[in-house]
Amino acid sequence: MSSGNYLWGIDLGGTKIECAVLSKADPLKVITRHRLPTEAGKGYQHVILQVKKLLEIVAKDIGEFPSDVGFGTPGALEPSTQTMKNCNTTSLNGMPLKKDFEEALGIQVKIANDANCFALAETMLGVVQKVKRDAGVVFGVIMGTGVGGGLVVNGKIINGKQGIAGEWGHNFLDESGGKCYCGKTGCVETIISGPALQRYYHSLTGNAIALKEISKAYHNGTDDAAIATMDRLVNMFGKALAVVVNIIDPDVIVLGGGVGNIDLLYNRGKQEVEKSVFNINPEVLIVKPLLGDSAGVFGAALL
Repeated sequence: MSSGNYLWGIDLGGTKIECAVLSKADPLKVITRHRLPTEAGKGYQHVILQVKKLLEIVAKDIGEFPSDVGFGTPGALEPSTQTMKNCNTTSLNGMPLKKDFEEALGIQVKIANDANCFALAETMLGVVQKVKRDAGVVFGVIMGTGVGGGLVVNGKIINGKQGIAGEWGHNFLDESGGKCYCGKTGCVETIISGPALQRYYHSLTGNAIALKEISKAYHNGTDDAAIATMDRLVNMFGKALAVVVNIIDPDVIVLGGGVGNIDLLYNRGKQEVEKSVFNINPEVLIVKPLLGDSAGVFGAALL
């Protein structure tokens, strides 16, 4: 979204709200950037007040108030009802967030979920510009506490009729994942998210350790449970992502989130994806993001 010479974006997270103002002429140039705590525990209205407070701080900093702002949110706007759903900041669920922001701020607002903002930023400003500038279809993957995704086609976010385009984390993968918070069983998220991999390791050893430590133990080659956990990740990642490739056939797949930092995914994981792709000589380009934690707020500004 734009205002004068600037692009304004707000990343609404569970613990922090971040606002960035980018140059319209050069969106990689950050004019200013500020954060406030979300304080989500104080309720829905308080979150809106925190956003208003942050916007006023930033507007004072650069000497003008925006006419429109892009928002990255921890859930999706349901197109038919214009209310929020699937938010881990649960006070937002069922609420007309876009309408309430527009009323409280007196400006136009565009909303997309955080995975879509990540995908858009990495497409327009990040790694996709480096590896394949002419990419028509980009799939942005978030693998962390949960598993999500965003789809960008010809530089535009694809939301879909129900606002769930890209939600590969809730495709069925394997019964062994158990019950998912969404109410279904065996979702991708129940198997290859960070907490799911830690649970699997714990089920083998009785020890509760962080995924970073499991990965380190795997590379040391002395922990059979760590090896089994990483083998499970690679194998299941391949099966889960191949479904996405078969359906949308992306030019580039960008992996974000904590689990996306595991190097195995870019060699063994890529090979496992290609094993299940419906093509004689499959080519799947899987890359690391470039923008780090800036992707969400940059993507919001680009909306």
